[in-house]
Amino acid sequence: MKRVTIPDLARAADVSVSTVNRVLNQPESVRRHTREHVLATAEEIGFYGLGTMERSVRKGRDTHRLGILLQQGGRAFYRKLGSALREEAKRHVQAPVDLRLEYLDDLSPDNVAARLINLSRTCDAVALVAAQHPRLADAIDTVTAVGVPVTALIAPLDARSNVGFVGLDSYMVGRTAAWAFDSMVRQPGEIGILIGNHRYRNQEMNESGFRSYFRENNTAFTLLEPRTTYESAAVAREMVEELFHDHPEICGLFVSGGGITGALAALREATKRKDFIAVGYELFDATRDALIDGTLKMVISHPMDRFARAAIDAMIRAKKSGAGTGTQRVALGFEIYTSENV
Repeated sequence: MKRVTIPDLARAADVSVSTVNRVLNQPESVRRHTREHVLATAEEIGFYGLGTMERSVRKGRDTHRLGILLQQGGRAFYRKLGSALREEAKRHVQAPVDLRLEYLDDLSPDNVAARLINLSRTCDAVALVAAQHPRLADAIDTVTAVGVPVTALIAPLDARSNVGFVGLDSYMVGRTAAWAFDSMVRQPGEIGILIGNHRYRNQEMNESGFRSYFRENNTAFTLLEPRTTYESAAVAREMVEELFHDHPEICGLFVSGGGITGALAALREATKRKDFIAVGYELFDATRDALIDGTLKMVISHPMDRFARAAIDAMIRAKKSGAGTGTQRVALGFEIYTSENV
């Protein structure tokens, strides 16, 4: 019988000769789904280098190639999250984790979708923080169709295919923030709400939980329509200034989305009621300082180290289970900070 060569295997597997060579020599540069397909074809047709290919693919199985897209690297929260994820990847003991972490400055749906597809080409599993959008849903379906599972971080995402999730119970975050206003504001009045973007579903659920608490427990408060910051500190500052101009007797502000540094700058300059309180989201240097000087009364935050550990573990489980298995959803408990425990 004629010996089955690399070109023969490439034709049988419907891949290029260079792909077969990379499976043999650089398995980390080939998608897991493709590696496994080429190996299965090699076994079926009796490829002469089957033993070498099995060892190569097995080596690729032992290393977890994980890709994560985070938002703007200039924002303190995402820098902190990126550091926590990198440290967790280094600490992973069962098998090496090759973490490919990218920051996105352009948050347009087309760019996020394109970067997700590009990252998936060299990863066994991918995760991202993003706003819900049809373009992104299509990209998620494209990625999962070739066997790469997708996990949403912080903000849940939907697509026709399964999308995992690691984050907080955002509905309970909103209710907890509402409890703080109900407990600390002596005379009920108007409360302003800032969100980054309604397409971030965690922020939408924050607001839903916030409103549900007051409907059930204290209808004397008036919740103003949320104002959108588009994750911009400059816009957040402008929104807070407008709130105080339009509602001078406002009793509180719930900052549920991005741009909190701008909101804090405006709050420090505003003339406020004595019992005015503000509740923010995520603990980092700026919000910690605001708790200490009284600009914020409470901060609700992701438990950064536990979040990073849960995210890496969820991605590895998704890789092992495959993109077509049931959705994994991990809801973490959140941390609460005041001036007394920062």
